[in-house]
Amino acid sequence: MNEVKYAGFWIRFFASFLDTLFLALPVGIIIYFLSGGDWFDFSQFQQNMAYAMSGNAEKALANQPPKSLRWELLFEFSVLIVTLMFWRRWQGATPGKKFFRVKIVDANSFEDIDNKQAITRSLGYIASTLILLIGFFMVAFRDDKRGLHDLLAGTAVIYDS
Repeated sequence: MNEVKYAGFWIRFFASFLDTLFLALPVGIIIYFLSGGDWFDFSQFQQNMAYAMSGNAEKALANQPPKSLRWELLFEFSVLIVTLMFWRRWQGATPGKKFFRVKIVDANSFEDIDNKQAITRSLGYIASTLILLIGFFMVAFRDDKRGLHDLLAGTAVIYDS
C-alpha cells in the first residue's frame, strides 16, 4: 500500500458542509413536508432571525421554535440510514468526501469499515458535539487527524489514492 495521507480538519469540514447540502438538507425538506409543518415552526424561526439581526439576541434566544421529537428522531434516523448507504456503496465516502477524494477506513488495516464501525462513528458524532465540539477539533491537532468519533469507532479519514 502507498503511504497513507490523513485528511485534515478543513478538508473534512468542507466535505461535511457539502454532505449537509446534498444529504441532510433534502432529507430535512422531505421530513418537513411529511410532518405537515409540525416538525419545525419556521415562522418562529424567522421572527427569531429578525430579533437577532436587529441586535436583540436575548429575545431571539428566549423563544426557540418548538420541534416535534418524533419528527426530529425520524430526521436523524433517516440521515443516518442515507449516510450508511453511501458509505457502503462508495467504500466509506459520502458525496462530500467523494468530491474531495477522501474516505473513511479502518484505522489499523486501512480497509473498508464495517457496519458496526459505521454506526459507532455516526453515534460518536453526538459525543464529539456534546463536549463543545472538541471531538471535531481534535482532528486539527492529532498527527493521525482522528476525531473523537474516529477513535470510538476505530476509523480514520484518508485521501483516496
